[in-house]
Amino acid sequence: MRRLVLWVFLLLTANQALATGFCSDFQRRLIGIAPAVCQRADLKASDAKSVRGRPLYLTDVRGGEARLRALVIGGIHGDELSSTALALKWIELARVTPAQTEWRFVPALNPDGLLTQPGRRTNANGVDLNRNFPTKNWAREAPVYWEQRTRRDPRRWPGRAPLSEPETQFLMRQVDDFRPDLIVSIHAPYGVLDFDGPTIPPSRLGRLYLDRVGIFPGSLGHFAGVDRNIPVVTIELSHHLRAPVDAEVRQMWLDLQRWISERGMERLSGSQSS
Repeated sequence: MRRLVLWVFLLLTANQALATGFCSDFQRRLIGIAPAVCQRADLKASDAKSVRGRPLYLTDVRGGEARLRALVIGGIHGDELSSTALALKWIELARVTPAQTEWRFVPALNPDGLLTQPGRRTNANGVDLNRNFPTKNWAREAPVYWEQRTRRDPRRWPGRAPLSEPETQFLMRQVDDFRPDLIVSIHAPYGVLDFDGPTIPPSRLGRLYLDRVGIFPGSLGHFAGVDRNIPVVTIELSHHLRAPVDAEVRQMWLDLQRWISERGMERLSGSQSS
């Protein structure tokens, strides 16, 4: 019995140390995020790691009788630190404003890029994670797009193959296992709202208005929204380092909740193709 109690204590201590490690690492990089906000996020280290061996963290928030599963992702690009900050603030709002939604937050998908000084868009292998998802015809379209449309821009290299990176493999498992009815992907700094997938998109979230920018081979919006029919709301914050002020953060959250309610749970739920 004593051994069991000791084992549980050590496990809890280890999890707390990992969460503290995340906050201590990122606190120096996140502008406008109080240490307590990060600690209260209660992030758990998954069994997945980045290219450089950093844990990939997540946390779940379940409100009431959840009828909808929503996946929120920040920090896909390492030079967009405000996206991680917004995800952390939304974790708090998800806990204090219960809704019929089960939320899964992955606030820092690209920790290697986020913790580089200065932040780097790509992961440690130089891959743009938002061009590495297995969209249809990736092998033909992604390299051609990179070579011809971006003129081999190293910041937008899609990698040698779809899902070549541990970070995109991890997120793919979240999509397959968690089976979200809605995905919210947070980026910066273009100050617009984008949307891919079925149902009517939100017209605005806070000060961000809908302005569809198109689809790209290997992007999450293309993979989930177009190929899998999972609605993907892509938020482009106005600043890549500084998160919006708290009033704007809350307004965006309320607008998202209102849109989900207006669309109806049944319209979003079951939207995934088989």
